[in-house]
Amino acid sequence: MSITSAFNSAMTGLTAAGRASSVVSENLANAMTPGYAKRSLTLTSSASTIGVKVVGIDRNIDPAIQSGRRTTEAELGNAQVQSDFYAKLTRLVGSASDPFSITSRLTNFDSSLIESISRPDSGPRLNDLALQAEALAESISDAAEGLRNARTASEGAIDTQVDIVNQGLQDVHKLNARIMISQAGGMNTAALQDQRAQAIDAINEIIPVTMIQRDNGQVALFSEGGAILLDGLPAELSFDSVPDTMPHMTQANGLLSGLEINGIPVDTGPGGAIKGGTLAAHFEVRDTISVEAQEDLDAMASDLILRFQDTSLDTTLGATDPGLFTDDGNFFDVLNIAGISNRLTLNDKVSMDGQGETWRLRDGLNAAAVGNAGDASVLQGYADALGSLRTVSSAGLGTTTVNAATLSANLLSHFSQTGHAADQALSFASASYSAMSQLELAQAVDSDEELQNLMLIEQAYAANAKVLTVVDELMDTLLRI
Repeated sequence: MSITSAFNSAMTGLTAAGRASSVVSENLANAMTPGYAKRSLTLTSSASTIGVKVVGIDRNIDPAIQSGRRTTEAELGNAQVQSDFYAKLTRLVGSASDPFSITSRLTNFDSSLIESISRPDSGPRLNDLALQAEALAESISDAAEGLRNARTASEGAIDTQVDIVNQGLQDVHKLNARIMISQAGGMNTAALQDQRAQAIDAINEIIPVTMIQRDNGQVALFSEGGAILLDGLPAELSFDSVPDTMPHMTQANGLLSGLEINGIPVDTGPGGAIKGGTLAAHFEVRDTISVEAQEDLDAMASDLILRFQDTSLDTTLGATDPGLFTDDGNFFDVLNIAGISNRLTLNDKVSMDGQGETWRLRDGLNAAAVGNAGDASVLQGYADALGSLRTVSSAGLGTTTVNAATLSANLLSHFSQTGHAADQALSFASASYSAMSQLELAQAVDSDEELQNLMLIEQAYAANAKVLTVVDELMDTLLRI
């Protein structure tokens, strides 16, 4: 080997060692940085000159593992949204052991009825009956209002997430352009690719995406449901939110907005264009789960009203007079059932917050005057009405013939079971995401490995420096001859 060859080899070796130490330092500095991909230096022997050539800096990413992690992360987000909704719904209706649950309120009302029947002349017992009836009506209407608020929250979440996706797609589009320009200029694009990966991760949690590599370092994004989100130019998602949702408002009747991509309506159902992820989950909560829960609560509220809106039970009632439980103070029309649980109230004539004439519970709601204090026939009729079998139908409960207590128990049991199923789905999704995250982390920066690499780089640097020292000594010797 000539002196010139030795010099060139040592100089390129020092250059490579310097670049390698820079890469190791960057890896160690970003070992805890979210979204940072481990860097590695790619070297090759130089064909034109003696020595080593730095080809570039690679990001150590396994596309299959990254795609799997993104899929499980989106599934986890979807399951979390549904689990949170069911947890809130379970708190609203209560459990069998909860003294403030709908079932407990109904039991208290029934018990108070029995006590009033035994002493129909007792004003305090009639007052307590009115209070228990009021508490029962409020427990159902409060649960329905809580459900409506949860539905409105999903409406707001959809609006926010659509904005996040639109901004994310714009960010990925800009980073695509910057990466292409940087690559054309021979610059390192690893940091830009990290930024782009983080932007794609943010989109993916909302709408699961499939990433396709394009020329010049660019990527295209497609939803798992087949919608084009970014391929050259970013798509634009549009959604018109409402400030408040009401029980009768649905996407089907046009009172709630659907989702459009580039002005074209897309299916927002579980198998639609945006399937999986948190956005689809919020649409499912708004358009399916909460609607079915509303139907269940409406079924119980309407059943309760109809049990006591019977002229044969209270002969003082006219054909269109409201009974003990009312539709916001009015006669209940079975053709106006949507949202009846939100409007359920106790008749103002006997309500302690209204006229408070609790003797009407004994003598009839529209009685002209106080009647026989020892007559418990109306009260007994109320008790019989609670225990009578009626056919009730709703989306979640199906069609069943039950008394009021069984209907209430079925309602709580149904919500509890669906909540438990949602929790199981969340646990499975969490375990899957954790497993895929661990696989991805195995590719991340290992501090021990990087320190070992640094020691090897130091040895290589010292060896190349030694070669330069020898070359220098040889040159001095030649010059002295």
